[in-house]
Amino acid sequence: MNRMKVAVLGLGMEGKNAVKALLDYGNHVYASDLNMDINITELVTENLDLELGHHNTVKIDSADAVVLSPSLWNINIANEIIAENKLLSDILTAHKSVFTIGITGTNGKTTTCYMLKDILETSGLKVLLGGNAGGGFDGYTKLVLEASENKYDVMIVEVCDMTLDFVSYVFNFDMVLVTNIGRDHMEYHISLENYCKSVCRFLKGKRQAILNENDNYLTKCADCADNTSFFGSDHRKLKLFGKFNQENASGAFRVAEILGISSKLTNEVLSNFNGVEGRTKTINFENSRIIIGKTDNPDAVAAVFNEAKIDIIIIGTPRKSEKYRYNILKEVSNAKPELVVLYPGLDNTTYIAEKILRAEGYEGDVSVLNEVSEVVELALNCTKKYKNIFIGGNGQKKIMYIQKTLNRLSNSINNY
Repeated sequence: MNRMKVAVLGLGMEGKNAVKALLDYGNHVYASDLNMDINITELVTENLDLELGHHNTVKIDSADAVVLSPSLWNINIANEIIAENKLLSDILTAHKSVFTIGITGTNGKTTTCYMLKDILETSGLKVLLGGNAGGGFDGYTKLVLEASENKYDVMIVEVCDMTLDFVSYVFNFDMVLVTNIGRDHMEYHISLENYCKSVCRFLKGKRQAILNENDNYLTKCADCADNTSFFGSDHRKLKLFGKFNQENASGAFRVAEILGISSKLTNEVLSNFNGVEGRTKTINFENSRIIIGKTDNPDAVAAVFNEAKIDIIIIGTPRKSEKYRYNILKEVSNAKPELVVLYPGLDNTTYIAEKILRAEGYEGDVSVLNEVSEVVELALNCTKKYKNIFIGGNGQKKIMYIQKTLNRLSNSINNY
């Protein structure tokens, strides 16, 4: 791939990841955002020309290619760049000839992606996995660049539900799996009905859709794709906790089945799957267990609470702007734990969360912690008295740190 001058417009999470990927692949980048408060100092190099507060049309016009933030999709500047065929995905097109599977939905995307990757690789295929920067991947641009550098048999793209129109243009999906339609990003979707319509629009023209039959909204999308099949929650041997992971496994199994991979191989891979770092798993401490993972929306925490009576709930709080995610606290209150512990997730909004928790009618004890080290210490102490402890909410990196630390301590104690 020849090195290029690329303009990146919009520096949210996806845009920042695009800048990093382009620089890592040796390109010169002009990056801009209308917001003056963007922090991108960790990416500053001689190959990055950064401007905030405006988009420089002269530099955009002189670029060989343009990467747009998904948030700019369907506005005038995007339409102009598309009309000029200057999008990076129109100039580098190798990724469009790779067999591509998109996995989207509210919850379970990342786990399903990794389950499927393990199945496909075990069957002998070379797999490229990535996508949704909000899910912990390196962003959509990284996939476009990598597919132009190396050959792959299959590409799996985790698709954020707020970028459905964007990715429909960037990638040619041969198959799409939708895990569920739930209550997240509602400031964007406004209603579940709108979200359902977006999913249906995304499925239009796709050759094959694989949908969760347990989701009432998805059953309404049966006619949206050219061909549709469903998966359920068949019980199979897994190392992972919860019915929701049985659904994730069933989705991966159904895709593998359609691709002609033997059920014996698929079930063997799934039975040995250890989960994804930061996603929901259990850590055992003698007669107690800690259920921990990224659960940043009401449906995600409700799915866990439906599986077991939780004695202690430890929650990383949402950003101040993510008002709908505060409905997590309603689920926490309904679970009636003996103690709720709040700690800062992506923002320190523990004071807001405590007020909402009380307004939802929770009458038990509430504690507030400020450091992840305190969360680890408290959780460890609680294992001496309580059977089920849950740690979740927002702040993926913090949850990953807590999970890794508690897992190490568990192994140390259990092997002592």
